Amino acid sequence: MKRNCLFICSFLCFWGIITNVQAQPSQKPVNVIVTPDHADWKYNVKENATFDIQVYKDNVPMKNVSVDYEIGPEVFPAEKKQNVILKDGKLTLKSSMKEPGFLRCKVTATVDGKNYEEMTTVGYDVEKIQPATTDPKDFDEFWSNIIAEARKTPLNPKMFLIPEKCTSTQNVYEVCFQNDRYGSYIYGILVTPKAPGKYPAVLRVPGAGIRPYGGSSLGEGIITLEIGIHGIPVTLPQEVYNNLNAGALGGYPRINMNNRDTHYYKRVYSGCVRAVDFIYSLPEFDGSTVGVTGGSQGGALSIITAGLDSRIKFLAAYYPALCDFAGYLNNRAGGWPHYFRNAKPQPNETVTLPYFDVVNFARRVKAPGWYSWGFNDTTCPPTSMYAAYNVIPGNKELDLYLNTGHWTYPEQRTAGDEWIGKQCKK
Repeated sequence: MKRNCLFICSFLCFWGIITNVQAQPSQKPVNVIVTPDHADWKYNVKENATFDIQVYKDNVPMKNVSVDYEIGPEVFPAEKKQNVILKDGKLTLKSSMKEPGFLRCKVTATVDGKNYEEMTTVGYDVEKIQPATTDPKDFDEFWSNIIAEARKTPLNPKMFLIPEKCTSTQNVYEVCFQNDRYGSYIYGILVTPKAPGKYPAVLRVPGAGIRPYGGSSLGEGIITLEIGIHGIPVTLPQEVYNNLNAGALGGYPRINMNNRDTHYYKRVYSGCVRAVDFIYSLPEFDGSTVGVTGGSQGGALSIITAGLDSRIKFLAAYYPALCDFAGYLNNRAGGWPHYFRNAKPQPNETVTLPYFDVVNFARRVKAPGWYSWGFNDTTCPPTSMYAAYNVIPGNKELDLYLNTGHWTYPEQRTAGDEWIGKQCKK
């Protein structure tokens, strides 16, 4: 089927990456256990944290196993040791922190020639963590002008029913609408209830990467719009996205990161607001109840959209990325994509990036929010996420799943979906 709005493919000219997302761990024959002495994994500054380390095989503690360990602030371990023998099957380590942040104990055991790794990351006065990133004086003016300029371009929306995805109660469409200039489209999948009526809506914003989207429903009585951010259709063959990731879109978060007027994320952020505009144009929408949700880059975009658009009534964000880039410039962990972890800032980068840092949108979030992450996240370090969370002025709740990394338990997703469902019924 020919679809006029899909011709935008010919305009691809960007660079991008796919985030190295941690998979939920599977069962292993050998398990390394790193147990802190506080059940909530939280400590006061200068208080010692004690970690008990054991290695189990077939649920039985092992003796005389060799381990390597490192301990210290996340990303910056202060102590490393190799080939430490657990003579009695147990090793105890102690450490502390002098300022708010996170202390990580990472252990690798070698058994039968294979390495098995585990970590535990504990927090120190986490409610006191503050951003290292500055808040530009003209931040609000900058983004108000960008959105106003984008809205001069009509949405010109197009919708194509996908019959094979429809159900007895829901219609599913491939959609596209213009973003910040003529011919620059946002693409997505829209799910709407079939029954006549007015319904709440939820915008699903994506994690990092280049991939297709199939659409997902948050409930039969909820309009759900799932969008991509790259200005390309979201229903192409997987091979197309693989090629784009390896070529034209590789490294997209770093495109023009020294220029606030041309940085890659500029059109992404405006596109999220235009997605809300699109939702408001739908005849099925109730005209008021709209929320936003996502994880990682999507968690970031959830906060950003709520910070930019007062029409957002609620948000649910999992392990948000793009938080507190400047952390690395202050000898502590910063957020994905870790701009300054292994490189010094180039001219204008430290001036440009605060306009795109989640912490500065978080300062402006008034909508109620549900947030969730774990302390063992190495993609989006918890220090960076707390730097954003702690400055949110709106009503907020943090549902911690301490042992998770950059992944979620099914129970965690269920909790988030149930929270969203309750917001939609208010």
